[in-house]
Amino acid sequence: MKNGDIELITTLINALESRDTYTHNHSKNVSYYALEIARSLNLSTRSCDVVRIGGLLHDIGKIGIPEKILHKDGKLSDEEFEVIKKHPEIGYSIIRNVSYIKKNGILDCVLYHHERFDGKGYPNQLKGNDIPLLARIIAIADSYDAMTSKRLYRNEFTKEEALNEIRKHKGTQFDPKIAEVFINIIEEK
Repeated sequence: MKNGDIELITTLINALESRDTYTHNHSKNVSYYALEIARSLNLSTRSCDVVRIGGLLHDIGKIGIPEKILHKDGKLSDEEFEVIKKHPEIGYSIIRNVSYIKKNGILDCVLYHHERFDGKGYPNQLKGNDIPLLARIIAIADSYDAMTSKRLYRNEFTKEEALNEIRKHKGTQFDPKIAEVFINIIEEK
């Protein structure tokens, strides 16, 4: 990566953090977990770099979500959830013209990290292997960190509760192979 690319990514993350302090640790954690999964899958150095940066930028579209929804301390209404569901597309729009980002798969991480293995995700209802591999990795890392983090509207899950949720949703929400790899990573560390 060039220095300018690193500076741009840092600037984008700082902009997101200025709106939501939770996002800083979340983005770093997702990046860390995703990189651990990629390494366990013996992906190339390039893919590991992409998933690391994709983890940092996956929620960048939340910059475009109204603060009253982003910081709501209760359950979102159906209408509010529809707004939140736009953040992958907003993020894609924000970073799509950055030459380094558009050439290497980072856009896939941002746009498709809420797709589900069973095709019931968003924004495009992609299914199974139609979801880019790195986005499937980000999806598990994102979900695990979200579950194990305290939110305004709920307490955090224990590690075991979060792993049980991942087990429960293997093959529906999550790629079953990647889910098993991730469960092994967490249980071994």
